[in-house]
Amino acid sequence: MVDWHGHIVPFIVTVAIWFMATGLIAWADNRERATFRRSVMIGGIGGIIGLIAILIASQFVTALAVYSAFAGALLVWGWHEIGFLTGAAAGPRRVACEPEARGFDRFTQASATVIHHEIALALTALMLISLSWNAPNQIGAMIFVLMFGLRLSSKINLFVGVPNSTTEMLPAHLDYLKSYFGRNRMTWLLAVSIALILALAWQFAGYAMAAPAGSPEMVGASLLTALCLLGALEHLFLALPFRDGMLWGWAFTRRGAVRAKKIQ
Repeated sequence: MVDWHGHIVPFIVTVAIWFMATGLIAWADNRERATFRRSVMIGGIGGIIGLIAILIASQFVTALAVYSAFAGALLVWGWHEIGFLTGAAAGPRRVACEPEARGFDRFTQASATVIHHEIALALTALMLISLSWNAPNQIGAMIFVLMFGLRLSSKINLFVGVPNSTTEMLPAHLDYLKSYFGRNRMTWLLAVSIALILALAWQFAGYAMAAPAGSPEMVGASLLTALCLLGALEHLFLALPFRDGMLWGWAFTRRGAVRAKKIQ
């Protein structure tokens, strides 16, 4: 039976935070480059607060602790995203792909554009796993690892090629990344990725339905289910003619002003 506090509220919270956080990060990363240092600093403060929230919440098994760990994981993740999209932590390669690059050469060039970001994410995931290994509440680490896996899947699919490689969310200073996207096509990899993410969502949904009504276990499993469904939706966007501006157009208003100023 569907429980309001254990199933519906976590889903609403996840969707609301996903929508607002994505838009705010896009807004911050599409402003003047002079503001990037401040954005990274603010993101870093948020990341530290998030890490502390995860550590404290990991010692308690309550619905509030689950939400706190969830919010903490998102703050840590947001810090990484701001670092990547501002270019503070991307990779040593900051130029377009060589036109003649093929196969492994193209892969190594593409990897060099994001390797610092990927290493930072992997190390953070390992740190959160180790810190919460024997903790009663491990939802913070689980949320971060899940988002890492979903984002890595998206990047690999973009490299291989998807029908809709939408780039509206990409700041102008990262335009060179578009040259590493594969050609527009539907691949078995994207189809399998969506199927696997939905299967994982089904697994978490099973845990959520089986947990005691309103329990922290139900809330945690529902949060993971909602994230998986959003991850599947983002992958589906890669297969459909969807524009980021349809949902986050308000985040790009500053980009237009900045570009207009440069032209003048």
